[in-house]
Amino acid sequence: MSQQHTLNRPIESTPDDSLLGKVTLYPESYQPDVLFPIPRQPNREKLPVPLNGVALGVDWWHVFEVSWLSATGKPMVAIARLAFPANSPCIIESKSLKLYFNSLNFKTFDSAVALADLIVSDLSPVAGAKVGCDILPVDALLPVSIQQWQPASLCLDDFEPAIPYSWNQSIPADTLLGSASHTTENQPEEYWYYSHLLRSQCPVTGQPDWGTLQIRIQGVAPDPAALLAYVLSYRQHQDFHEHCVESIFADLWTILQPEKLMVSANYTRRGGLDINPCRVSHLDWLPPPMRLSRQ
Repeated sequence: MSQQHTLNRPIESTPDDSLLGKVTLYPESYQPDVLFPIPRQPNREKLPVPLNGVALGVDWWHVFEVSWLSATGKPMVAIARLAFPANSPCIIESKSLKLYFNSLNFKTFDSAVALADLIVSDLSPVAGAKVGCDILPVDALLPVSIQQWQPASLCLDDFEPAIPYSWNQSIPADTLLGSASHTTENQPEEYWYYSHLLRSQCPVTGQPDWGTLQIRIQGVAPDPAALLAYVLSYRQHQDFHEHCVESIFADLWTILQPEKLMVSANYTRRGGLDINPCRVSHLDWLPPPMRLSRQ
C-alpha cells in the first residue's frame, strides 16, 4: 500500500487527503485503517436550508466484489448491501471502501454473519454511526425498472428543458425550478418523477457519475420541463453522490415548499460499487433499497 490512513484521523480531513485519484496497491491482508471518512457538515453548511432539521434518509451501497475464505480455505463470493444513516457525521470515500473490501479477500471467516459483524464494527466508527450490512448471494439482487417499481412515475426525459442550460455550468441553477402549482390542503396530491439524465462529476478525479434520479412530492405539482432543466444543470457539477442528492432535496424543499418530499438517486456501478442516496422529509416515505436495471 502506497499510503496508510488511520481510524483516528482528524474530522477535518478532506478528499484531497484520501487515496482517491492516487496510484495504490491492492492489499493482500486485512487493513481496516485504509477506510477514509468525508465529513458531511461542510457541504450541508452551503445548503439553503439546514438539512439536519429537515431531511432523513439512508445511503445504500451495493458492493459487488466481496470475497473471503471459508474455514476450510475455500474462496467465497457475495454481494454486500451497506446502509449508512443520513445522520452519520461522515460518508466513507469510495476508493478506500473498495480497498478495504479487497483486504478481506484472504481473511478467514466461519460464516457470512461473522464477516458482516466485522464490516459493521469497522465501518461504523469511521462513519460515526451504526452502519447496516447484509451479505447477499451473488444472484439475490434482481434488477427492476422504474416503471416496474412505480408505474405512475412520469419520465422527465420525454420533455424539452424549459430553459436552455450551459454545458460549462459548474454550479447547479436552482432558479431553473421555476414555480409549482399547490394543491388544496384538504386534498394534497402526490406526484412521482424520474430522470435517467442525472450526471455529475467526482470532486477529486473529475470522472463523470451517472444516475437515475427519483422525486416523490406531495402538495405541489412541479413543471416537468423546469425540473428537467434543473437536473441537467448538474452535468458539470463536481460533488459526491450523497452531496448532490442533498442539494437537490434542499433546493426542492426551499423553492417549491412541498408538504412531503423524497429525493433518491441510483448511481451506476463504478469499481464494483454502486451508491444510492435517499433523503426524505418523513420516514414513512423512505422506500426500500433496490437495484435498477442500468446498475
